[in-house]
Amino acid sequence: MRLLIIGALEGQLSEATKLAMDGGAKVAHASSVDVALASLRAGRGADLLLVDVMVDIPRLIASLRAERIAIPVVACGTETNAAAAVTAIRAGAKEYIPLPPDAELIAAVIAAVARESSDFFYRDPAMAHVVRLADQVAPSEASILITGESGTGKEVMAKYLHARSRRANRNFISINCAAIPEALLESELFGHEKGAFTGAVARRIGKFEEATGGTLLLDEISEMDVRLQAKLLRAIQERLIDRVGGTKPVPVDIRIIATSNRNLADAVRQGTFREDLLFRLNVVNLRLPPLRERPGDIVALSDHFVEKYAKANGLGRRALSPEARVALLRAPWPGNVRELENTLHRAVLLSGGEVIGPEAIAMPDGTGLADVVQSASLASRAAESASLAMVGRTVADVERDLILDTLDHVLGNRTHAANILGISIRTLRNKLNQYADGGTFVPAPGEQRHSAA
Repeated sequence: MRLLIIGALEGQLSEATKLAMDGGAKVAHASSVDVALASLRAGRGADLLLVDVMVDIPRLIASLRAERIAIPVVACGTETNAAAAVTAIRAGAKEYIPLPPDAELIAAVIAAVARESSDFFYRDPAMAHVVRLADQVAPSEASILITGESGTGKEVMAKYLHARSRRANRNFISINCAAIPEALLESELFGHEKGAFTGAVARRIGKFEEATGGTLLLDEISEMDVRLQAKLLRAIQERLIDRVGGTKPVPVDIRIIATSNRNLADAVRQGTFREDLLFRLNVVNLRLPPLRERPGDIVALSDHFVEKYAKANGLGRRALSPEARVALLRAPWPGNVRELENTLHRAVLLSGGEVIGPEAIAMPDGTGLADVVQSASLASRAAESASLAMVGRTVADVERDLILDTLDHVLGNRTHAANILGISIRTLRNKLNQYADGGTFVPAPGEQRHSAA
């Protein structure tokens, strides 16, 4: 973890630096806000800023926001600096650490605010297979594409790969392509020169240069505009980038890891993703299975999260009841590991005793876990009944009913029906003509079958 300390490095702040270094952090120092900003613009990045409250923290945070530098800020100062501490928190500082520093508090704040551990927690054989493949390819220089539903742990897997690569002692830099406006993403990736556009007050080193020697994670790359993909492809192929407003290319040495929760082959067919870029990124594909396909991980992760959040919140021992375990296994978990973690964090905070039952576990929308499991069970039985109802019928009969039911749903609108069914409007019209010729009533636009009495 990279820690940048801002302020006068004397006495108690020096002790905080020593404690952070003892905890494994790589520590740098800046005497003022301007020195700190210059360091960050130059690509000497940080994962956490520890700032003396006597520094102008509101100006620091405003400058970081103006230049779109997303790094958490933690303020520190003596108890007599109460007013300055309040100002810092109101300005956007994440935490306040009183001085003289406490070793456990420093370690806890660094662990809470800095990057998550690169350890990948798993027990299920389906995930074990993926981790074995990750261990095999991690030491290589190959680009890796990590795919899977939202919340399956793609970024954690990227950190796992970096930690086991030959670049592990260099920077791991991540950029979320979906979170940054299209007009700003190029500057974030490749940097810019002073005056390149309105607001470019100084040269800014982009993520490619900041990551040089290490690993660059392009998170949710499917959201990148196709025009910017061409520049990205050149950077990956030639290991050269052009800063916005720059006059000469800049060499970079990075390993690329990309993630996507979409099917990029489909995006290529739709024209929203370059096929040549996909070939460059997809040297190795690691597909993370959704949580519902990893029952062994549901049990292990549930126990892990309960223990983690009971300890983090200073609570006594907490444990899941056998009934809660069964209910957790039966829940659909559309949000995957992220949803499971948030759900159990809530359950730990709201539990009235040591044992957490299914009635104490609420889903993100406020629905009880037991109700969700019951609804899922009913839906499963309904699907099973529907499947049984199709037995003995021809494929042509089932297809006809599906097409006509869809047409009813959209009040006879042919274009909408074709889009929902995933067929061309021409195919739909041919089918409808065929049904009409066979004596089946086909509703006209604006009609439904039940209205044709």
